[in-house]
Amino acid sequence: MALVYHRAGLVLKRGSASGDPLVKALQHDLRKLGYLRSGIDGGFGEGTESALRALQFDLLHAVQRGSDGEAPVTLREFNRERVTSVTGTLDENLAGCIEDILADPRVRTLPRSDDPARANREAFASVQSLVGLRAPRPFLLAILLQESDGLHFRTPTEANADDFIVVGLDRNDEGNPDHITSRGYGIGQYTLFHHPPRAEEIETLMLDPARNVQRAVNELNDKLEGFVNGPTSGQQADDRLGEIGRGELRRCRFEASDLRFMTDCLRCAAEARVDIGAATPLHPHTTETLHPTEYHRETTYAGVPDRSKLGCDWPYAVRRYNGSGVNSYHYQYQVLQRLTRPPLTV
Repeated sequence: MALVYHRAGLVLKRGSASGDPLVKALQHDLRKLGYLRSGIDGGFGEGTESALRALQFDLLHAVQRGSDGEAPVTLREFNRERVTSVTGTLDENLAGCIEDILADPRVRTLPRSDDPARANREAFASVQSLVGLRAPRPFLLAILLQESDGLHFRTPTEANADDFIVVGLDRNDEGNPDHITSRGYGIGQYTLFHHPPRAEEIETLMLDPARNVQRAVNELNDKLEGFVNGPTSGQQADDRLGEIGRGELRRCRFEASDLRFMTDCLRCAAEARVDIGAATPLHPHTTETLHPTEYHRETTYAGVPDRSKLGCDWPYAVRRYNGSGVNSYHYQYQVLQRLTRPPLTV
């Protein structure tokens, strides 16, 4: 099926007329292909330009295998020498590539919802009803709100028609800022390092919010058990070592037989709070402090639950869940703040 914007001589670029229906059609296709984070509003801004640049990069350089397995096809297969550089501009050749990608049955597009508000309520309810969790539910819900605002699908407005699954785009290739290195999908931001996703990944991890979140549960527990108090520096959390030491891993301050075991996190979080300022060391063994990053502009956080006094190691696992470095501390402080903002609902 021919795309409405696949026309001879057509050029769409940043600064094109606001509300252009051709731009809106392009944004719809970039969303379904996993290159546009959000926004189907007809405005060709930085987000649309960045999405086109990422697509052009993949048409030139994409590999089929990621660290987590094979994609069903490599995007380079669809170029056929039509795209020669990364410009962020749509022309006839790039439109032809998009048309061919969408027509190929190996490329499964991202899911959307006819009733995203209802789907989001049901997704969040399914998370709240999960049983046998290996991580504290309050921490899990705080992470989901931090990762995706507790949403599985974008909710459209009068000006923005986006109703696709929530997607997060990471660009962690310093030498190639147009390279999307991983994507997080849905309420739990299930991360894939290959693209496009396989059919079974869409069916199970994108269309089933509970399974999507279970990955987050497992990963958070893995961070607790393997990256907080491990035998090597790469398996340790510097903030935990500086504040608690190398003592036994603490899943909860309460015994497993206590009804408060891994459930009373909000009360524990409210017991002691600290203000994090621009001059506050990240942990006792460093002089490094917060600074703005691409992902976090803040340098201060008020009323953060004191991680050293919660009586468990989940705050340190939360940070390692996000990785390492200053971004992980921003993330940790924000998740801890969410523990003190009941009710945890969407």
